[in-house]
Amino acid sequence: MKYVKLLHNPTAGEEDHTKKELIPLIEAAGWECRYSSTKEKGWEKIEPDTDFVVVAGGDGTIRKAALTLLDRKFSDKKLPIAILPLGTANNIAKALNLSNDVPGIIDSWKSGVIKKYDIGRIDGLPEPHFLVEGFGYGLFPRLMKVMKKVDKERKDTPEKALQTALEELHHLILSAEARHYHIVVDGNEHSGRFLMVEVMNSRSIGPNLVLSPNADPGNGQFEVVLIPEDKRDALAVWIKQKLNGEETVFDIPTIPGTKVEVHTEDTLLHTDDELISLEEPVSVSIELQAGVLDFLVSGE
Repeated sequence: MKYVKLLHNPTAGEEDHTKKELIPLIEAAGWECRYSSTKEKGWEKIEPDTDFVVVAGGDGTIRKAALTLLDRKFSDKKLPIAILPLGTANNIAKALNLSNDVPGIIDSWKSGVIKKYDIGRIDGLPEPHFLVEGFGYGLFPRLMKVMKKVDKERKDTPEKALQTALEELHHLILSAEARHYHIVVDGNEHSGRFLMVEVMNSRSIGPNLVLSPNADPGNGQFEVVLIPEDKRDALAVWIKQKLNGEETVFDIPTIPGTKVEVHTEDTLLHTDDELISLEEPVSVSIELQAGVLDFLVSGE
């Protein structure tokens, strides 16, 4: 019998995604399950005979668990991570082509394969940071700031949270000022005035904004998305279509690269779902660390 460690965010998901529901599902599939809540102290302790880790939660929980596992002592064995996506957007799960079918995902583990997953090391900020999904400036961190102040009743379910985020983003697109960013990707300059600057490791960020449809977090490169002023109207139309339930593609070219350098006077930025407000401008570099995470995904 193989041992799995379930790291669970009990505040994520619906009533059928509780500890009492998840553990029997995992054990019925033939695994010995040990449990920790990510809301409790000591959740990151993993028993030595664990075969792989299961993270049940949203993108923030997955990122926290993945980076914590990455930071384990060198002598600890590298453990694959399986995901049970219980969050609002589930961008990381979508990047790994996982569905929201929790029982189906659990059944797939026995025939699953390891998917290598890149991350980005971010230098230049007051503290070291890593990105799993994306890093950027402009519209998205400003949306994050707005959403922190939105009334709870407008985001008390995943559906309402996504709808509200899109509504607020549409307002921002119409009013935001494009700013200047000095950007170098693998030695090539791409500077200019942009509404949004995103270094993408996954296809989507935030409220399922698919900004880089061809991004693959295991292919050894980022996709840099730069949205200039002359794309403002097209971006607003795209978000309006999403609000109306239409899933269309926002056609914007991306720039592949493994090292991105950014200098700007803008002091509001994000790394994944973490909003960062700086006291003064800094120069930032993001360098790809290839294949440092192992995710267990369906072998089909």
